[in-house]
Amino acid sequence: MHTPARFLDLHILQPVTPANLNRDENQEPKTILVGNAIRAMVSSQSWKRQNRLGVERDLDEPAARTRLVPVIVADRLRDAGWPDDLATFTSAQIVLSAKDKGLKHNANEQYRTQAMLYLPKDAVDHLVTLCETHRPDLEEALAEHTASTKKKTPTPVLPVKAINAQLTRRTASISLFGRMLAELPNGHVEAAVQMAPAFTVHPSDPQPDFFTTVEDWPQPDDPGSAHLQTAYLTGGLFYRYSTVNITELKRNHTDGTSTLEELIELYVWHFIMSMPRAKATSTAPHTIPDLVHYVVRDSRPISYGAAFEQPVKAAPQGGYTRPARAALADYATTIDRLVGTRRRIAHGHTSFDKPLDMLGTHHESFEDLAAACAAAALAPTPTR
Repeated sequence: MHTPARFLDLHILQPVTPANLNRDENQEPKTILVGNAIRAMVSSQSWKRQNRLGVERDLDEPAARTRLVPVIVADRLRDAGWPDDLATFTSAQIVLSAKDKGLKHNANEQYRTQAMLYLPKDAVDHLVTLCETHRPDLEEALAEHTASTKKKTPTPVLPVKAINAQLTRRTASISLFGRMLAELPNGHVEAAVQMAPAFTVHPSDPQPDFFTTVEDWPQPDDPGSAHLQTAYLTGGLFYRYSTVNITELKRNHTDGTSTLEELIELYVWHFIMSMPRAKATSTAPHTIPDLVHYVVRDSRPISYGAAFEQPVKAAPQGGYTRPARAALADYATTIDRLVGTRRRIAHGHTSFDKPLDMLGTHHESFEDLAAACAAAALAPTPTR
């Protein structure tokens, strides 16, 4: 019997004060054209990184995205008193022993990998210990390689399974956000989380902010300003959307110390509360969402981004929050009419304003909502 996939959809309306959350190549706020109107945008990668770091911090399961595993292992061995030539030879062994024919690497850059690895940070500790255990084998292989005039590439001597196991281990954040590792197929993890770029529900062009830095110790003929520059800021009411494939997450979450329920609840909390850190010192845009709405469905996820294809008009007294709330609630009602509610397991919301009946159960706090999301996401499918 086919069991449909289950998805947890998260919809957020969040006001952001003037900021530069996500910069383009010109250091200006990113924008995007939606509905023939320029909107402020924050890329999914920017917001997702803060979610990932928050999950890792709370679970004390740090992970690293890096090409420098061989370099760092070699440095650790040198710090432990290993000769430089043996440490360098061992760094080559990390990539050469990872699989048959080894991982693609750059021998001229201390054997750093061509692909970005994503692995638990303590994997380096385990690799260093493994190398120390096999030091006699490494010393013998180095001597043979040095004596040989024919071999350009060292012969792998470290146990393949042991190296592979460390490079393909998972953390909770890897189970959530996935890992692309084509060279080690057993290390590839399909992402359970999808996240859309955030965009303002109304037009929002970057605005110039001219500023100067005053010279505190000016000379008699100095004008007084040591630095002149124009920064660009933008702000407004953002629509943010993420969906979690609960079925995929169940398959992924084989390592780590957290339960599935804890992990889902933690992801929801950090999706609600995280903020990109760009230009935070000079803008401090530490707002929280006005509205958070979730839907748990069997079958497929549904974004409400199209609700804002037509830019929201400001209320007569100013502000976009109330009109945007109404637009999202109306769109959710329309989705229920078009798609039906047979595959909807649960829905609810938390808001600054009064409860919105069409958005399901009203929760008093973000913590209550996060706990409800986890419970609903893992609840059995009701009998129809």
